[in-house]
Amino acid sequence: MSSDSTRLERIVCKRGGLVTKANNEVTSSNADDEFESADDVIKRIFSDGASSLGLQMSSMNDRSKTLDATRYPRPSKTRFIAVANQKGGVGKTTSTVNVAAALAKAGARVLVIDMDPQGNASTALGVPHGSGQPSVYDVIEGRKGIADIKLPCPDFPTLEVVPSSIDLSGAELELADLPHRNTLLKDALTVFLNGTGDHYDYVFFDCAPSLGLLVLNALCAAHEVMIPIQAEYYALEGLGQLIHTIGLAQSTLNKHLVISTILVTMYDRRTLLSKEVYDEVKEHYPTIVLETTIPRSVRISEAPSFGQTVIAYDPHGAGAVAYREAALEIAQRSEAALQLIQDTKK
Repeated sequence: MSSDSTRLERIVCKRGGLVTKANNEVTSSNADDEFESADDVIKRIFSDGASSLGLQMSSMNDRSKTLDATRYPRPSKTRFIAVANQKGGVGKTTSTVNVAAALAKAGARVLVIDMDPQGNASTALGVPHGSGQPSVYDVIEGRKGIADIKLPCPDFPTLEVVPSSIDLSGAELELADLPHRNTLLKDALTVFLNGTGDHYDYVFFDCAPSLGLLVLNALCAAHEVMIPIQAEYYALEGLGQLIHTIGLAQSTLNKHLVISTILVTMYDRRTLLSKEVYDEVKEHYPTIVLETTIPRSVRISEAPSFGQTVIAYDPHGAGAVAYREAALEIAQRSEAALQLIQDTKK
């Protein structure tokens, strides 16, 4: 027998659970034993550490599986969280919808109130919000209640949305002379929660990138503020000013408001700047900065164009895993945050 024939006999071709040798011998085989899972293939190929991309893929699968198996603690009371930053483009709306979706995916009951006239949170959560449609604008002006306009998010059954619309952009001028204009949303939310039999674990307010009347309404209705900031130098300049402004709201409008969370977004682990920004923020606010950072990700950016959060659009990608880990941290800190709010009432 030639050496070529010998080599051929050693060639094994896998076909539908059968092992077929070059000499036409056929033996049965268990398909599960013969075919590797995608995770096993990734780990086998990249186990020698030769590729950082491969290691990231393997690590991402492990992190995703760990999150799937992890129980997210639910808060003992409803948490009311305004997501605010007067600087645009920091990932504020993106963080609102993806943290909300991650918590809903983990079984929490979540309500998102879109207070931005652009309606980007409504877009990402897949609910209609065109001009003339019932929206938070009708709630603010007293024409409808929250129960009348809230809509379910199609991707997560325990997530509901109070949509916004471009009509809301006129509310600042229309409401400027009304008495109690800063508490209109709070009053409407109180009526809704007292009248519904449903309990929400979290209520998120997605704020516009400004400090106008709509944002003040959200800060009056909230108990906590979550601040997303970019891992860039300009973010550090604006953070002190934002915290000062929130302090003014605390002293004049809502004495029980606390800053409970800072989330660093658009983090690029390849750059020293991102690490320096994170370390600087962590040094000044060690108890409220999340350990989790949100990476720059094309998937995060393109998900809203499909009317989805990245949690639904790319559930095992880097962006979704990071937001799920951030949501887990937020959930684990619930009792500490609720205690902090309670301490302000003493």
